[in-house]
Amino acid sequence: MHTHRLDLEDASIRDWEAVVVAVDAERGIVLDRSAFYPGGGGQPPDQGVLLWGGVRTRILGTIKGDDLYLVPHEDDPVPPPGTAVQGALDDERRTNLMRTHSGLHVLTGVVFRDFGALVTGGNMEPLTARMDFDLSEVPPDFKDRVAEAVNTEIQTDRRITVSNLPRDEAFAIPDIIRTATNLLPPDIEVVRIVDIAGLDTQADGGTHVASTALIGRMDVVKMESKGRGFRRLRVRFS
Repeated sequence: MHTHRLDLEDASIRDWEAVVVAVDAERGIVLDRSAFYPGGGGQPPDQGVLLWGGVRTRILGTIKGDDLYLVPHEDDPVPPPGTAVQGALDDERRTNLMRTHSGLHVLTGVVFRDFGALVTGGNMEPLTARMDFDLSEVPPDFKDRVAEAVNTEIQTDRRITVSNLPRDEAFAIPDIIRTATNLLPPDIEVVRIVDIAGLDTQADGGTHVASTALIGRMDVVKMESKGRGFRRLRVRFS
């Protein structure tokens, strides 16, 4: 892969300088360095622009293959290989996705701690999400209890840190995989770990805020039964 992943090193980066190393007519633009999160783990890809020679190219998403291909808007010009560009993310979208993703880690940490339930699926958009749990029985006040516990943890202002560990060392951490099925590819030798101090430690590849206080408030909008003991929580952040 040609692209150096700035998004994995520092989630606060919003603009940077880069050089176009390749252009594929079907897939898109490859940069030598990029802060565009390409999507994965339920988190959608970033959007933004490339600025070059007085021209703006809008980036709508990313295609992952042998490299990371930034998808340009069909009406915009594409910078040729060798062009120096200024990359810039849609700050509001990225920040809200970071808040949402970190909030979901608080949610999964609380539900695992208080109810012992693993995640069976999930999806997010900026400030809204769903999370599915393997939870056969729930008390009548489950929805309210979860919301109260999550917001208490958010207000505690727990530090959120990211580290990388060798696979064997990472899997020595109890309950490092919070999904019912281990989705981590077997060829991954280094595991990226997201830790919410004193609450939750998970293998994760997404972008996150630096502390729970930056998440804001979470409301559980709805709880649904998905059959065979699976429960779906729909949540909103503000």
